[in-house]
Amino acid sequence: MTQRGEIATLRDRLAVDELVTAYAVAVDDGDWEAYRGLFAPAGRADYRSAGGVEGDAGTVAGWLAESMGAFSVRQHLIVNRRVRFDVLEQDVGDTALVGADYVNPMRLAGGEEAGPPDFVSGGRYAFALVRTDDGWRLRGLVVEEKWRRPPGRTAPAGTA
Repeated sequence: MTQRGEIATLRDRLAVDELVTAYAVAVDDGDWEAYRGLFAPAGRADYRSAGGVEGDAGTVAGWLAESMGAFSVRQHLIVNRRVRFDVLEQDVGDTALVGADYVNPMRLAGGEEAGPPDFVSGGRYAFALVRTDDGWRLRGLVVEEKWRRPPGRTAPAGTA
């Protein structure tokens, strides 16, 4: 790979990372217009493993707005990001796959402001991205929840 190619790949990687971060911020801030804007026109999200819905960005944003309304504090920590660029119509780098782990502590509305979270879950995201005229956008998002600690528990469900 040439130096020019390496710089282009680095720029794409930073843009992809920014999109994943923008996803977390939109959900945590309840900015559903920004959430919808992260998706390509035919983009879809699947939250079924976390008890949610699967559908287009507008449908899923509506479900998130309703279900996340129960929590006054939300914080998605997205880590261990693995990025792979792929081929779309024979152009290398027009799609990307990102696998990333997450931990999501949340506090129920009306709860103690400075206390520990009431609800914590963790798992893995699978983001599928596509380069568009407007930059990188999500064409697919799958949430694979692996564990959760619901309100009233001190350890994740399925553990001691």
